[in-house]
Amino acid sequence: LYKTQGRILFFSRRINICLIKNGLCEKQQLTSYGPYPICKGCSVCSKDNGCLSCQPRLFLFLRREGMRQYGECLHACPSGFYGLRAPEMNICSRCRIENCDSCFSKDFCTKCKSGFYLHKGRCFEECPEGFAPLEDSMECGEGCEVGPWSEWGTCTRRNRTCGFKWGLETRTRHIVKKPPKDTIPCPTIAESRRCKMAMRHCTKDKKQRTKDQKKKTNNKQRLRVRAQKQHSDHLATGRASQ
Repeated sequence: LYKTQGRILFFSRRINICLIKNGLCEKQQLTSYGPYPICKGCSVCSKDNGCLSCQPRLFLFLRREGMRQYGECLHACPSGFYGLRAPEMNICSRCRIENCDSCFSKDFCTKCKSGFYLHKGRCFEECPEGFAPLEDSMECGEGCEVGPWSEWGTCTRRNRTCGFKWGLETRTRHIVKKPPKDTIPCPTIAESRRCKMAMRHCTKDKKQRTKDQKKKTNNKQRLRVRAQKQHSDHLATGRASQ
């Protein structure tokens, strides 16, 4: 038992005491924290502030209760803290990662709070692109990896690039890596959007114009032949009647 700077310190080692009963000495073994359970596991303890240092392999944790703060010696740090071992003292240090329940170090989470997914030591409400949520472990697993989008295609409608005011243009991307599980969906690999056609009215090329002109000429010739035949038949009918 020591007193320093107004604080009473207890060293938690076993000591032998002698109790006098009926003039005889009875040896008993007690620990120094005796009536103060808060000092369990401490190597140095204060009645008011709890543990100031811990026995080997235990972690010093500063617990807050309102305005009060006192030290405890624990085998494992509580949620939101991780054990930091040092030559001088092992302490429980707070996880600095948002929404982390337990961590390996201040910058690497090992378990997230409820409703968050663990991904590369961080916690997310939604998994990053290319990763899919695994509900059984609440982690982000490797998802379907896709390549970059292509350029927008030609604006068309009914496989034509003219003759309409509005059409659709499409762009695509390829699947680079398939997901390890069939239950993990791939993102869309094709998308379309409305577009305005560059040419609303179609213009025929020279070959098509020549073909149409030839067809028109042939139709005129057939009509001329048919008219001449009808005229000849009419004259023959008139002669026969005379």
